Amino acid sequence: MLVYLWGFLYSNYVRFWLKWILRLLTRKCELQRVFDGAKAGAQRTLSIGNHSTVQLEGTLKVLRNAVHAEEAEVEKCVQDVMKEKKIEQKDTGFKTNLRISLLQISGYKKLYSNVENLRKVPYDSDNEEHEEQLIELWNLLMPHENLKARITKQWCDIGFQGDDPKTDFRGMGLLGLVNLVYFSKHYTDEARQILSRSNHPKLGYSYAIVGINLTEMAYSLLKNGALKSHLYNMVSGSPQMEHFHQFYCYLVYEFDKFWFEEEPESIMHFNQYREKFHEKIKGLLLHCDVILTLQN
Repeated sequence: MLVYLWGFLYSNYVRFWLKWILRLLTRKCELQRVFDGAKAGAQRTLSIGNHSTVQLEGTLKVLRNAVHAEEAEVEKCVQDVMKEKKIEQKDTGFKTNLRISLLQISGYKKLYSNVENLRKVPYDSDNEEHEEQLIELWNLLMPHENLKARITKQWCDIGFQGDDPKTDFRGMGLLGLVNLVYFSKHYTDEARQILSRSNHPKLGYSYAIVGINLTEMAYSLLKNGALKSHLYNMVSGSPQMEHFHQFYCYLVYEFDKFWFEEEPESIMHFNQYREKFHEKIKGLLLHCDVILTLQN
């Protein structure tokens, strides 16, 4: 009962006067103080979302609108917030930091939309660009061996299930192929090394199939918001598709290490170890200062 009473009094009376006294003493509003006390990156940007949700109805409607704004509206939202909170224009530090945080928030939403759109594109063997990317993947991974035909059992050598890889892209669409090509192009030595390890007689796994599975993992983490801290710490502005691909590369590299460290009895236990790896990554992403990149 006392806890409930204190919560009521604090929310409706004490908090208001406390904020008023602090503004009088510091000459800064609560949002400015939050920014001053928060580390650049995820800590600062996530605090905006939290700050906008705890305000009483109408007191910071402009901030709630700002965190849902599109990238093109960010500049206006910054001005609206500063005007609403009576923050002087000469406070360029606050203006810059608010702009960066709003760009990160709007950029995250746009990135998810772009990733989702690519995922929805089915692999089309009649599309010349799709076919070129598939052949590029082969050439990057198997530079000393030519494909004998477009439809061939050779595709199994890089971890596809059958003689035509297009059937393996049904779940993640073109996104799965783009991820595989990106890793092979930007981390060619690592990709070839992991492909070689995936052919281990006891601990081997299907390289391409697992790669597509990790695309689904990266996609789901982006979709449920788990990648926010990572991306907000990594990018001082709007996250781009490049940053999603980089995270995917981290997953591929780390999963291969994880798989061989765990030494599963057989590939039949893949789902069990895949989920264990997934939980490990989700745990890392809970840290506010997290950055998960291959370079690190």
